[in-house]
Amino acid sequence: MTLREKAKLMSETDMERAIRRMAHEIVEANKGLDNVVLVGIQRRGVFLAQMIREVLRQFEQAKVPTGELDITLYRDDLTLLHDHPVVHSTSMPLDITGKSIVLVDDVIYTGRTIRAALDALMDLGRPNIVQLAVLVDRGHRELPIAPNYVGKNVPTSREEVVEVRVTAIDGVNEVVICEREEA
Repeated sequence: MTLREKAKLMSETDMERAIRRMAHEIVEANKGLDNVVLVGIQRRGVFLAQMIREVLRQFEQAKVPTGELDITLYRDDLTLLHDHPVVHSTSMPLDITGKSIVLVDDVIYTGRTIRAALDALMDLGRPNIVQLAVLVDRGHRELPIAPNYVGKNVPTSREEVVEVRVTAIDGVNEVVICEREEA
């Protein structure tokens, strides 16, 4: 099965604008950044967290600790994905106990990735609060999980795929919607 690009949902400029807005919302909701830690979910969530951190550094002159979280072994669909899953790194810049964690991911769909991320986080400590920032909310939740900060809400069908592309991995910053095609 292959994917055919159907439409561009966000250009690089659109992504930057959404990231800036989400960064401002994070500051407002947390009444500053004193206890905030950004945690990007591997893979693209890590790069989005770094983008948010850079915006916060620029307009708040704050160095927000930023970690990386791999949820591969916490997934409930691990056996359905691959025979040999690729495990990425988890690294936290500090103990997350008592911190305000902002989990960052590219797309929220069923909510299962976030459930796995919450399990992974709890193995690392006990945060005071966990908030969720996603660049795209495409709906179709299977679990009662809702993001606190959303770059763009996009109604989709289950047959469509939303791809967030980041320069560090894909060579470009953009969001596209694709359709599955039979080969």
